Amino acid sequence: MRSGIDWDDAFANGPYIEGAAEYPDVWARQADAWRATSRGRLDMAYGTGPRHRLDLFLPEGPPHGLIVFVHGGYWLKFDKSVWSHLAAGPVARGWAVALPSYTLAPEATLPQITREIAQAITVAAGEVTGPIHLAGHSAGGHLVTRMVCMDVALPVRARLGHVVSISGLHDLRPLLATNMAADLRLTLADAEAESAALRTPHPGPRVTAWVGGHERPEFLRQAAVLREAWARAGVDARLVVDGTRHHFDVIAGLADGNSALTKALLTD
Repeated sequence: MRSGIDWDDAFANGPYIEGAAEYPDVWARQADAWRATSRGRLDMAYGTGPRHRLDLFLPEGPPHGLIVFVHGGYWLKFDKSVWSHLAAGPVARGWAVALPSYTLAPEATLPQITREIAQAITVAAGEVTGPIHLAGHSAGGHLVTRMVCMDVALPVRARLGHVVSISGLHDLRPLLATNMAADLRLTLADAEAESAALRTPHPGPRVTAWVGGHERPEFLRQAAVLREAWARAGVDARLVVDGTRHHFDVIAGLADGNSALTKALLTD
């Protein structure tokens, strides 16, 4: 790692966001309200583990296709129930939206979590026809970009149209110098293998690295690294810096069918 950098601070978002401690409760309330009025199926099993469950939200008519949103939390916290409201934007525009939970670290390693997400997407894809677009926030951004990598087995990859990593992590090597590395059980081999920016991407899907303009510098770097690496590899890879958004409000647009983020995600 480069000397002179406090990597724990580089990945810390809360201390730099006003009212950061209030966001999880707000998200949970919004998610509860959305589930109470939505159509769909909750707690569908996609595997045998206790967290191998997904929620599938459906529009009024036949879906145009499937969105899968993968939540963040540094692979260490949260589950699908906190993010249900982020299905509202795509559902309003006629898409089905699946939100999976996954086994958290340290119970699971990052390679194991990656395989779980591939399994969740495959099961959800069996419920909805048409194109599949993926979105993920922070650690979830890492997981959806891994679905584009050649080394990941994803039977439905041919259906992928657009993958949007929102404030995602794509070069995991700096995490080895953080305190969370122990909880992640992160090794150098896994950090390199799980870094999408270091892997060979499938040239088919379009990929967008979407990041808030007021994010920590490391998150801006992570987005730029992915775009450059994958554009050089022949992917239609783009970088969007979203105004004054920060790490906790950059995902808010997914709850609005008319937002720039939702419109971008639904575009092939």
